[in-house]
Amino acid sequence: MPVKKKLYICFFALFGFGWFAPLAHSVATTDHVETQKNNLVVPVQTSFVGNYVTIGGTVAPKYSSTLSAQMPGRVLQIAGKEGDRFKHQNVLVVLNTEALLAKRRAAESQLASANAAWYNASVQHQRQLSSPSTSQNAPGGMGMPNMFDQVMTNPMADMMGTRDTDTERYADIEQRRSQMEQARQHTMQIYAEIQQIDANLRDTRTLAPFDGVIVKKLVEVGDTVQPGQPMLEFADTKALQVVADIPARLVHNLKEGDNVLAKLDVSEGEVNVKVATIFPVADTNRHTVRVEFDLPPSTKASAGTYAEIRLNDTHAAINNYPVIPASSIVWRGGLPMVYVIDNNQQTSLRMIRIGETLPTGEITILSGLREKELIVDKPAPGLTSGQTVNPPAQ
Repeated sequence: MPVKKKLYICFFALFGFGWFAPLAHSVATTDHVETQKNNLVVPVQTSFVGNYVTIGGTVAPKYSSTLSAQMPGRVLQIAGKEGDRFKHQNVLVVLNTEALLAKRRAAESQLASANAAWYNASVQHQRQLSSPSTSQNAPGGMGMPNMFDQVMTNPMADMMGTRDTDTERYADIEQRRSQMEQARQHTMQIYAEIQQIDANLRDTRTLAPFDGVIVKKLVEVGDTVQPGQPMLEFADTKALQVVADIPARLVHNLKEGDNVLAKLDVSEGEVNVKVATIFPVADTNRHTVRVEFDLPPSTKASAGTYAEIRLNDTHAAINNYPVIPASSIVWRGGLPMVYVIDNNQQTSLRMIRIGETLPTGEITILSGLREKELIVDKPAPGLTSGQTVNPPAQ
């Protein structure tokens, strides 16, 4: 390339840089000014928080049950998977019944034999009543000698006291009656065994105790279970409540049917919950009483989520907490933070611990801020730490 052409290129490069550099500086300055204009600086104020306390709890189904096996056997069928809904008395789990059915057939055969023995004993008892047995006859007699014994020998022996034919007849009748009763009792015993087998057959089918869903499966098809082994967790997820362990000193201010405020982890506002059950005994280690609060039917919540119950406490300390607008909070990695302005009028991102939302919409700060510190409300999207933000004139 000629030397003259190189000089022209250098001249235009220097000329262009001198022309566009002030323009770039002007744009950057404009952005900085716009950033300052879009950021509202407000001081941290304090607010009185009434004498109440917040107790943490958990959302749980009002009706839940762990369905366990009542009989040993192999799982043949499970009606569905987690989340499937079933009506009351629907079949959920079916166990193998071959062994029980074989035992029932054997018991039915024994019952037929016992009924036959009972019938025979009844006939023999009736025969004894209608026609006395040969126990009154003298042994070895037949024909005329037998007749002579019946007419002469037996009455003479009875009269002389060597025999008592009435007692002998009564003993024979009682013997037949006893045999009939034993046969009847044996029949009833086998019938009771069949009833027990039928009950065991019913226990091989686990039914839904109420309308609800399968929360968790603890066995699979083909598994062998033993009595008492959990198979399913079943719950009614439409009826929810908050379960909380309340300090014993606060329980005396509650009674069933009272309405209190609760804040759910999945909801921004507060909801009214009703005291449903107050357990009669306190926990000996934590000295708390378990209380269940019914949630309104329309509440959108999931079992297992966190909830807070607000209760009045006349002995609670009266505190003034820092409060800031909700619009000043930014979230980074799921943590609440605010932009704080230091003495050099520069911003720094600081993590805070938030408390409750007041009726005014402001949020109490448990830690991370002090009164009269300056923060940025409604921070502009381009705001970062280290930028200069001019606070309002005092």
